[in-house]
Amino acid sequence: MINDGETARVVFLDRETLSPETRLRAPAFPHRMEVFAKTAPAEVAERIRDAEIVITNKAPLRREAIAGARNLRLVAVAATGTDVVDLNACAEHGVTVSNIRNYAAHTVPEHTFALIFALRRSIAAYRDAVIRGRWQEAGQFCFFDFPIRDLAGSTLGVIGDGVLGRAVADLGRALDMRVLFAAYKGVEGMGPLYTPFDEVMQTSDIITLHSPLMPSTRNMIAEREFALMERRPLLINTARGGLVDEQALVTALDKGLISGAGFDVVVQEPPPPDHPLMQIAARPNVILTPHVAWASQEAIQSLADQLIDNVEAFWSGRPRNVVAP
Repeated sequence: MINDGETARVVFLDRETLSPETRLRAPAFPHRMEVFAKTAPAEVAERIRDAEIVITNKAPLRREAIAGARNLRLVAVAATGTDVVDLNACAEHGVTVSNIRNYAAHTVPEHTFALIFALRRSIAAYRDAVIRGRWQEAGQFCFFDFPIRDLAGSTLGVIGDGVLGRAVADLGRALDMRVLFAAYKGVEGMGPLYTPFDEVMQTSDIITLHSPLMPSTRNMIAEREFALMERRPLLINTARGGLVDEQALVTALDKGLISGAGFDVVVQEPPPPDHPLMQIAARPNVILTPHVAWASQEAIQSLADQLIDNVEAFWSGRPRNVVAP
């Protein structure tokens, strides 16, 4: 153990981003841990100034704060995405960054299909109609105000070929759906397992996003792509806000270019009341959930366990899940 006997100062900046029932075990080495429920951006530099290890989920670690944390050795991100951390600044100051991997292989695909089922069969719309008294008004055993479509035989376009995209594809195949993996936008020659991006836009009944947010994927679904969607698909995003041009999404719904949208993520979280998706959240063909696709109790506990595993591995001289700039 390279740090045998040393007491590490550990700071967790935003414990409130993990559910209250999640058990966060103490690292198995001498340490002092300071846990904050949440940390505003302006508070980060002061709170991490003397820390050797910083844990963060969404609290941002920018260049100035990292430079001022003279003892900092590890930033353990309690998520897969690391865009809240200036990776280049960490590399320049010799700070290791770790992240969480493959913890959401069940929860995100299940949430994805919960949105698909709910929209494809108008579940939320029928529930709201029943509450409003529409069933009694109809005066018969059922009513047909909203469309209901089977999934079997329809085409599922999957954007993103990682663990989550592949798990969603497996569920789609189990439901007798035709599954297409989209080639990366603007990239040709990816082989027979991939369908050209524009063709997926044109031929899918449901398009589901499972890509990271990078410069090459920001707003990859925008006005041009909506215009290609000949089959008026559902658009599902349980990946990252920013993959879809949100104002273009509203326009596409208004024009009937897509039949519905199920989103768990937006660019600004939480969204302000005048956010484009908040303005349409009550529509019968829209479901907006508060970034909880990852948040089954089982998945969050797995994340918390892996988080401490990462911290312990680093302190023992065997860092894991290291993220490069």
